[in-house]
Amino acid sequence: MTEMETDYLIIGAGAVALAFADTLIEEDPDCHITLVDKHAKPGGHWNDAYGFVALHQPSATYGVNSQEFASEQVDDHGPNKGLHSLASGAEVLAYFEKVMNMRLLPSGRVVYHRLSEYRGKTESGESRVVGIFSGEETRIRVRRKTVDATFYQTSVPSTHTRSFSATDDINIVPPGELPNLWRNPASLPQHYVVLGAGKTAMDTVIWLIQAGVSADSISWVRPRESWLWNREHVQPGEDFFEAVMEMQIATLEAAHEAAERGADSAEMMRILGAKDYFLRIDPQVEPEMFHYAIISRGEIEILRQVKNIIRHGRVTALSPGALHFDGDEVSVPEDSLFIDCTASAVPFSVNDNAGPIFRGDTIVLQPMQIPLVVLSAALAAFMEANFEDDEARNALSAPGPLTDKPSTFAYAQMINTMNRGLWSQNPSIMGFLAKSRLDLTTGTVVGLMAKESPKLAKLAQFRETAQRCMPALIKLGTQAKAVHEAG
Repeated sequence: MTEMETDYLIIGAGAVALAFADTLIEEDPDCHITLVDKHAKPGGHWNDAYGFVALHQPSATYGVNSQEFASEQVDDHGPNKGLHSLASGAEVLAYFEKVMNMRLLPSGRVVYHRLSEYRGKTESGESRVVGIFSGEETRIRVRRKTVDATFYQTSVPSTHTRSFSATDDINIVPPGELPNLWRNPASLPQHYVVLGAGKTAMDTVIWLIQAGVSADSISWVRPRESWLWNREHVQPGEDFFEAVMEMQIATLEAAHEAAERGADSAEMMRILGAKDYFLRIDPQVEPEMFHYAIISRGEIEILRQVKNIIRHGRVTALSPGALHFDGDEVSVPEDSLFIDCTASAVPFSVNDNAGPIFRGDTIVLQPMQIPLVVLSAALAAFMEANFEDDEARNALSAPGPLTDKPSTFAYAQMINTMNRGLWSQNPSIMGFLAKSRLDLTTGTVVGLMAKESPKLAKLAQFRETAQRCMPALIKLGTQAKAVHEAG
């Protein structure tokens, strides 16, 4: 058994953990950090993701504050043309490995326990870390705080447990197996059945079509339709500033309009959808889901090529030539390849560990700006290093809910807007955000102010709209909070 000491023990080494560590060593030059993670490399769930996975938000607003992605240009081709590039999964993993090996470890103030598991505390209060392969135990005395970076419990297709049964003779794979089909071209499937309605399923359908599979050879089980963020309105930089502000203004006005009608948060999303701030694959079907996925119009057009959409709820079982649902059955070609995209990336429910972010000797990293989880983690590290006590920190960092339905959307928007309003009154936080590559707008505003740009008229319009419409957003958000907490 080995014994050691550290100031901060961070459980996890994924994006959230690394964003926190990166900011903390910058803001607190005397602290020592230890990271513990089960994976062989930094990057968390990215290690387990399917090979063709990519970011759906711009690379320029992902990762850690100190390190840009190698390629952060605007795409000039493909379905993302005209928008900031999206790093592939391989690029994301390489990025995080660089952050660890060229930023954190060389500082001399970071220790990284890979392939290790946190096993709680001993009776004397030491943290137990056990090597997965070696079985060797390290006991760590944490001088300051334990940082829980596992709140999001991210699941991917290759590691999740299926919620349906399948007979032994069913050909079913996770999406990560698709790029390996070329190895046996003589036995390529003649039909593909995609199971799931989330972003993984969308990525899979796009990959199949771009790989040359006919859209007529794809059946897609979509139990629910989803609202999708139009990527045009979540772009960083001065060129996109007005489009970003237009969406923020429209969101507030939609809340006001929905409240005036006596409607709910779902109506707010319908209003935004009618103006193309949110998109949907099938314009004839009312979306029941919103998981914060971001998409381009080009990707939507590819997805609409698939016409064989199966809407019978969730699959309960698979058998040769058949999909089984509660009380229903749908036939498919017997040689179909089933692709399981039913893993939920984040458990969109009331998390048992939800609550204040700062809890004495523990920090539970949660979103202060949904869905900007890495910005939230970096900001939590800044607050830890620069504010005197948890009362002051928690007053500025209300954790946002991981809502999943249109009817609860306003709750998250209310928390986002209220937190931003508090930060705007705090010079130290605004100074941090102005320098943060992870923040979508603050640094851009500073640059525009230096130029006295006419684009700042949109910011003035936003402020006026916020003052006028905030009561309506709070009303809808409070109603949505009750819906969310009721499940």
